[in-house]
Amino acid sequence: MFQTILLMQKEKRYLIQGSIVFLVFIGLYTLLDQLNIGYVEMNEQYGMFLVIGNIILNLVMAFVSAFMWNVSTAMVKLTGKEGKGSFMSSFAVIFGMLTYGCTPCVIAFFSTIGITFAVAVLPLAGLPYKLLALVFLIVGFFWLKYEANHVKCKVKNQNPE
Repeated sequence: MFQTILLMQKEKRYLIQGSIVFLVFIGLYTLLDQLNIGYVEMNEQYGMFLVIGNIILNLVMAFVSAFMWNVSTAMVKLTGKEGKGSFMSSFAVIFGMLTYGCTPCVIAFFSTIGITFAVAVLPLAGLPYKLLALVFLIVGFFWLKYEANHVKCKVKNQNPE
C-alpha cells in the first residue's frame, strides 16, 4: 500500500499541501535557529560549516515532516484512520522549541512545570538536539511506512487494471 501512497503524492492536491507544509516547517526551524543564536553569530562562533549544516538539516527536516504529513493524509484517505507515526513530526517541533529556544526561556518554562534543571549551554548552537529531532522524524517516517504496508483493514484499489 505504501506504493499507492507514493503514487498519490504526484496528485496536485498533495503537491500543493506538501509545499505549504514544507514552507511552514522550514519557517519554524529557521525561526528556532534565529531564536537560539542566529546565523550571523553562529558563523562568528563556530564557522560557516555549522551554518550550512544547520540550513541543510532544516531543509531535510522540513521535507521529511511535510512528506510525513502527506503520507498521513493519504493513509486517512485510503484507510479512514491516521498512522500512529505521524505524531513524530509534531514531537520534533515541540522538542525543538524546548531545546533550540533561548536558555533562560527553557529554564523558566521547565521551572513552571516543576523541573528545576535544564540545559545550561547548547553545544554547537543546538546541533546535537537538532540531530536528535531528525532521528525522531526518521523513526516516525519508518513507523508510518510500516503501518502503511501492514494495514489492518481492507483498502479499495484506487487503480483498477
